[in-house]
Amino acid sequence: MTEAGSATARTRRVERRAHADYTGGVYGSMLAASVIVGAGSLGSFPRLELVLLLLLTGLSFWVAHVHAQLFGARLAQRNPGRHVVLRVCREEWPIVKAAVPPAVAVAVSPLLGLGLPGTLWLALSVAVAGQVGWSSAAARRAGAPWRMVALSASVNLLLGLLIIAFKLIVTH
Repeated sequence: MTEAGSATARTRRVERRAHADYTGGVYGSMLAASVIVGAGSLGSFPRLELVLLLLLTGLSFWVAHVHAQLFGARLAQRNPGRHVVLRVCREEWPIVKAAVPPAVAVAVSPLLGLGLPGTLWLALSVAVAGQVGWSSAAARRAGAPWRMVALSASVNLLLGLLIIAFKLIVTH
């Protein structure tokens, strides 16, 4: 690759990162927290079932978002090309990525000596922390001043605390 070609490729990568959309990460973290709250009673293998529930819910919503983007918003384009499909898949992937940390928290909870209730609280805390982290990263990436980053984090923390309040209210 020539020096100019390498610089162009590098510029495209930087631009892609600069325009990264963290909405899916915030959304996915809220989704994961909601799954944990609504999990209710699980079967014989509750941790495995919760890990699968988190990951499969994230994948299902990712597929739904990709489908909506490709066939809803882009319906005017006849036959979107492979590059469009791949771009949309990549743009929506943070929904799935956001489900991974709570799923990992569930998977490692026995190593921490946690019972099922402690596992649920750990996973819920990780999901809310992810929600706050994704929103803060989005604000920073957008070049927002620190007070806007703090405001974004605070609003998402309040939303997370609302989800936690639902957990306290909802008993299974």
